Amino acid sequence: MPTPKAKVCTVSDRQHQLLEQISRKATNPHRLVERAKLVLLAADGINNTEISNRLEMNRNQVRMWRSRWADASATLASAETSATNDKKLIQLIVDILSDQPRSGKPATFTVDNIVQIVAVACEHPSQSQRPINEWTHQELASEVVKRGIVKEISRYSVGRFLKGG
Repeated sequence: MPTPKAKVCTVSDRQHQLLEQISRKATNPHRLVERAKLVLLAADGINNTEISNRLEMNRNQVRMWRSRWADASATLASAETSATNDKKLIQLIVDILSDQPRSGKPATFTVDNIVQIVAVACEHPSQSQRPINEWTHQELASEVVKRGIVKEISRYSVGRFLKGG
């Protein structure tokens, strides 16, 4: 079974110069430098396997970043023709070579839940018929579940909310 043909990465002279700048700047994040080098190698016609070996990256990562660059080539070309200065073009290149935001796991507790938990923590435990003088995280977790503020919560989450202020 033949391997799929890698997307062609085209890089203008100006883009090449800016990618070189990005890859040589010591204060840039390692991932950004690595991705700039990847695009430069891809523009030189080197295949994904060779790029992954040279940069010690997974071949799927090489394929993804090469593809992302190829998909953005029209945007880059139009930015260059509209007399964009180097600073703006570098920022566009950095945006293309940066990770996309991820949605992540939805929050388990709402801001209202957290406010109510902190409010219970501000009360004296005797108001809740607790035979203690100070709240522990475990006692507080039990109390907010008992009051129906949340269905369940760990003592660690309570501690994190209280530490947050």
